[in-house]
Amino acid sequence: MNLSILEGTISVALVGRIDRTTCSGLIKSLPLQFQKPISGDIVIDFSRTTRFDEYGVLVLLEIQRLAGKYGKSVSLVNAEETVSKVLQMTGFDRIHNQHATEKPRTPNAILRLGVFMIQVVQNTQSVITFLGNLIILAWHVLRHPKSLRYDDMVLYMRTTGVDALPIVGLISLLLGLIMAFMSSLQLAQFGANVFVASLVALAMVSELGPIMTAIVIAGRSGSAYAAEIATMGISEEIDALKTMGFDPVLFLALPRMTASMLMIPILTLFSDVFAIAGGLTIGVTMLDLTPVTYMSQTLKALRLFDVVWGMLKSVVFAFLISWVGCLRGFQAKGGASAVGQAATSSVVTSIFLIILFDSIFAVVRSYL
Repeated sequence: MNLSILEGTISVALVGRIDRTTCSGLIKSLPLQFQKPISGDIVIDFSRTTRFDEYGVLVLLEIQRLAGKYGKSVSLVNAEETVSKVLQMTGFDRIHNQHATEKPRTPNAILRLGVFMIQVVQNTQSVITFLGNLIILAWHVLRHPKSLRYDDMVLYMRTTGVDALPIVGLISLLLGLIMAFMSSLQLAQFGANVFVASLVALAMVSELGPIMTAIVIAGRSGSAYAAEIATMGISEEIDALKTMGFDPVLFLALPRMTASMLMIPILTLFSDVFAIAGGLTIGVTMLDLTPVTYMSQTLKALRLFDVVWGMLKSVVFAFLISWVGCLRGFQAKGGASAVGQAATSSVVTSIFLIILFDSIFAVVRSYL
């Protein structure tokens, strides 16, 4: 590419091959060629161009972009028939005219509000469609149990439940330690150390055990569900499933959701046990309680209703986590960034719904 200035006009001669083999280097070198402010309009000369293809149009658009920064126009001269055909096929004239005549428009508040409302309606429609599809397919699986992919379900039971047990157990153990230690500072003033066991057991079994387990699984498995399905959507694997006659929701979502709803309640039970073990450690080492006394007080404080209530909450949380993870995965559109957005949105939405439904459970329990 040769640049020359003649009578206030900058002539850019495209020499040789302007195609996929050379356009990358040309585009990289253009900002260096136009470092100084452009004083005149640009004329692109094709008289010495030996080959020009669709990639060469990218070079023209980059020159046009650089010229637009200084308010200058771009024109083409000596374009042969082959060059004209490529420009016509790629719609360069239309793009060129748009760039020349249109100025970037900043959307006003009303337009942004309208776009936001359209996105809300589309998102609501997507949520309702996905939920309805799930209900229909769940009924189909109940009538035809063999239609569920049990091998995949077992795999997700391992990744969601067994593999998550160490982190859930560790967090619950530490949480039990902290609760017992902090509550002992207050209860010791009244000589009521033994009630530390009651506090830890009731708080973990009915409230903190289900919610902490759900939050850990939302960050660990819910985001993984969203990322996996989003990746399959972007790589057109979901379209391939549809082409082959498979229902993607039945194929991808139901095994994950079934595995989550089976394993998260079991994880919650382990979380309760580890938290009580943490409280027991503090009770024995710092409060001079015997293990028998601590466990006796724990069993005395707990009722079967508390355990069942915590399990019921964990089943609902499991449904929300897996449902949101799969939904965000199916909603992902675009490139690699959509996978990250789907995973992030899955975690944020899941945690919000967990807190919301935990509040609803608290209100319902107040009437029981």
